Amino acid sequence: MTPDYQTLLLAIGLSGFCLSATLFASWMSARVERFLLSWSLGIGCIVPAVTAYSIYFENPDYRIGSLAFMLQFLGFAFIYGAAYRFRTGRRGRGRMVVVFATSSALTLPWLAAGYDGIGFIALNLLIAAWLVATASEYWRGRQEAPLPLKGIVILYLLTAASFLLCAGVLIHEGRWVMGHAPDNWAENLNLVMAIIGITGIGAMSLALNQWRVAGNHQRAALTDALTGLLNRRALFERHGGEPVEGHRAAIAFDLDSFKSVNDRYGHAAGDAVLKVFADVLRDACGAAASVARLGGEEFIVVLDRTLPDRAQRVAERVRADFAAKLIPIGGRSITCTVSAGIAFGNDQCANFDSLLSNADKALYMSKRNGRNRVSPAA
Repeated sequence: MTPDYQTLLLAIGLSGFCLSATLFASWMSARVERFLLSWSLGIGCIVPAVTAYSIYFENPDYRIGSLAFMLQFLGFAFIYGAAYRFRTGRRGRGRMVVVFATSSALTLPWLAAGYDGIGFIALNLLIAAWLVATASEYWRGRQEAPLPLKGIVILYLLTAASFLLCAGVLIHEGRWVMGHAPDNWAENLNLVMAIIGITGIGAMSLALNQWRVAGNHQRAALTDALTGLLNRRALFERHGGEPVEGHRAAIAFDLDSFKSVNDRYGHAAGDAVLKVFADVLRDACGAAASVARLGGEEFIVVLDRTLPDRAQRVAERVRADFAAKLIPIGGRSITCTVSAGIAFGNDQCANFDSLLSNADKALYMSKRNGRNRVSPAA
């Protein structure tokens, strides 16, 4: 092994160890973003893989080579799993098992049979494929944080290209049987690219984690914890500073006799009723509407670019759907109703507060007239 090659392997091992420890410490600090843990385990497997490979370079025993191969496949399986978990939030253990098992089955028999060149070609092609798959997962989730995710994708693809070069050189030279580890310019370039990739991707992953943590804190501050709807603060941040125009409608909802539900069945039952009503609102209003819980059993829906008849239909659908719901409470099912009031932007609505006030007045009209009904503002 040349001193330069040995130095590159040492650099990969040290940078990988430091990055793995940093990622693990970042995950331990909060234990929320588990993709960091998978990333840490993946890089943690690459470090002993480099050690085993350096031993194989000096002593080309197929058993040592097989250990180096398996550790690399295990590491890249975790790295792919981290990307899949980042995008979907699911564990992806089955996918990681497929990556590891498939890669081992396609390479290790060649080493054992003495065709180590074919084994190394398959190793490089498979790692390149898993790196491209990993880049694809981050690319599909790039809308969350475009800048760091695009940087991560580029580094993964460049690293994959360096592995393809290693395979291409061996194929071009016809090195099906070598009796030793490959040693050529492509291998040196691959080690340099691996160092750049580990360092750059690690730094961007930490930045990505901070980006996601900050986003989670912001969403928590603007979301009602029980129902997942917008809270009052979020509603006013979205609409409070805007002029009220004639095409905007506000629908105020208030659950009928909600206090009796809490008194008779308990607050847990009341929470269940509120969650069911929140689901009804989501289904009826669609993604374009601003749906918020103002507090207690009071909810507001804001519809932009809508006509009175559409707002009426939305409110009536919510009222009817909720009244038809059988809500399971402690081994039994109960039904509840809701009253609503609709207000539209006009010359008398000086601001968003005025629009909500008009919707509240219409709501109280529904309450006075018998509940479980929809009333437009006067």
